[in-house]
Formats: sequence, structure tokens, C-alpha cells
Amino acid sequence: MHSEIQLTRDVTAIQIPSGDTLDLPMGTAVYITQRLGGTYTVATSQGLARISALDADALGVPVADDKPAPVEAVRLKDAPLEEQVWAQLKGVYDPEIPVDIVNLGLVYDCAIQQIDGQTVVTVQMTLTAPGCGMGPVIAADAQAKILCIEGIDDARVELVWDPAWNQEMISEEGKMQLGMI
Repeated sequence: MHSEIQLTRDVTAIQIPSGDTLDLPMGTAVYITQRLGGTYTVATSQGLARISALDADALGVPVADDKPAPVEAVRLKDAPLEEQVWAQLKGVYDPEIPVDIVNLGLVYDCAIQQIDGQTVVTVQMTLTAPGCGMGPVIAADAQAKILCIEGIDDARVELVWDPAWNQEMISEEGKMQLGMI
């Protein structure tokens, strides 16, 4: 991390914080600033961007070596579904902040229901700032991680703005990770 890397092939990334698609050509110089939740946040001459773990090889990271550690939910497969869902959500990160969305206090509600014979998880979450274009990306990450749980048929992640997020919502663990306490 923090040393210059030349991309070994073209990569489609997501620009932070706009959420727009950004094409980074082979040879682009990047610096990895964060490697959490199965994605990479890189600094480029065009600003910050998020690169998927599927494109880790373009960063020179061997894909075999880059498999994320099993999310707690995998180790909890015999635990109640709600516990597994919360564990999966702890594997989702805002690409600009090295704390998961649960400990950031961004997840307001998580419900598991039986709807038409299917097990459906509904999550209400917010963002640190309403104008952040990364919201749909973070919500999609949460949905994908929830859908990895055996027995979950559907996951719906809704972005909400009430109540407005503030730093008091960060857990003690999150505050420690951010050096706030």
C-alpha cells in the first residue's frame, strides 16, 4: 500500500464520491489507499476510485492471494439468520472510511420476513452524506453479501435519510478504529 503501482491492463473503476464509471487505461499510476471488504480504493491523477477484487490482477495482486478472509457469517452458518446478516454487513465498507457500515452506524434496521414462501431480508441504511454518489454501490455490496447466506432468497437494501447520520452514531469500536477515542 501507498507505493505507486502501474495498472497492467485497462480497468473500469468507480469514481469516488460521485459513483460514476471511470475507465483507467493500462499503465495508469495508482496508489492503493484502502483494501477492505473485497475492494480497493486507489488514488489516481483523476482522484479516488474503487476497483473490484475481480480486477485485483491489474494491480499486481495475485487473485489467489487476494481472496478475502471468510466473513464471520460463513463461520456462523449454524447461527440464526439475523446474526449471519449482521456479520455480512460488517464486511461492507464505505470506500473512503476504513470502518464497516455497521460500526459507522449507517445501518438503521434489518428485518427478515417470509414473503410468498421466500426468506427476504430488508435493510434500511443511510450514508455519511446525502449527496454521496457511492450510495447505490455500497447498497449493492450489502445486498450481494447478504445473498451469499444460505437460506436467503432475496435482499432489499434501501437508502434512507431520516434520521440524518451524525458521528454520534459510530460505535465505540468504530470510534477506536478512527482514532476518535
